[in-house]
Amino acid sequence: MRRLRILVLMHPDCVPPDSTDGYTAQQINAWKTEFDVVSTLRTAGHDVRPLGVQEEIKPVRDEIEGFKPHVVFTLLEEFHYEVVYDHHIASYLELMKIPYTGCNPRGLILARGKDLSKTLVHHRRIAVPAFAVFPMHRKVKRPPRLALPLIVKSLNQDGSLGISQASIVDTDEKLAERVAFIHERVGTAAIAEQYIEGRELYVGVLGNNRLRVLPVWELKFGSMGGHGARQIATEKVKHDPSYQERVGIVDGPAKDLAPEVSARIQHMAKRIYRTLGLDGYARIDFRLAADGIPYFIEANPNPEIAKSQEFATAAQHDGLDYPDLLNRIVTLGISRAKAGVSLG
Repeated sequence: MRRLRILVLMHPDCVPPDSTDGYTAQQINAWKTEFDVVSTLRTAGHDVRPLGVQEEIKPVRDEIEGFKPHVVFTLLEEFHYEVVYDHHIASYLELMKIPYTGCNPRGLILARGKDLSKTLVHHRRIAVPAFAVFPMHRKVKRPPRLALPLIVKSLNQDGSLGISQASIVDTDEKLAERVAFIHERVGTAAIAEQYIEGRELYVGVLGNNRLRVLPVWELKFGSMGGHGARQIATEKVKHDPSYQERVGIVDGPAKDLAPEVSARIQHMAKRIYRTLGLDGYARIDFRLAADGIPYFIEANPNPEIAKSQEFATAAQHDGLDYPDLLNRIVTLGISRAKAGVSLG
């Protein structure tokens, strides 16, 4: 690939240093994706400029006009401290007619709401957990059709925010308490889903029109369930390196899956990707129940792509090393712009 000017958008707190020397694992964990993307693109010979933005769009416009990037690599997951604003950044870049990486605005919107994405996917005859949404400032009343136990989450936050062992509830009283917790601590509506006991599976998908589906990946919980804990992806499981090491939480290829089951799940991931209008790259999350039914849990456009995260390690397992993965993501953003494709 020719040398490109690449503007990388990120949260101001995540602008990485030039080296990881002298930083603890916990410190590095906060900006590992940004460091890996910036340093790898620079090593590949590109002119890379990181830009931390949060409250003002003007710095983005100034860099576009001054730096004149060939493409914007967006690692922003929120704007004005609101994750639901991520699609506005993609829309702004489209208005500026600048190629950008990752998902288009409409796909970001459709995937963001866990209720909407499940409803759309269910219409494609893919299994989803039964669910109910509990808006802010409303009385919590469980619909009779929704059987306990349930897992209670934020309706539109990702990264396992607000998820802990207390998220799984087996009484109406605990349901009301956990919904109140989401309303008060996370500040969003809550969704309560049928709890699916089973394996936590992820499938990465890469592409705009022609799609590459990565191998089925599994989050393995180590000794986490040894003391009665449910094997779910809590905040600690996702973001606490010391806890991950202590308990033995790792991710890797989903072993002992029959080839036809793996193929079915990969095919489902591709159908979900198209149903939600996703492009660029995304991770589709499933729970595989004991009876062999894969349940769609959520879609994550623009997932974490640190070198150590499951999307990149699955790509590596599939023969796509990290520099080539980033190159592919950049190429997809540029080719979408050249094709004049906008799903926003």
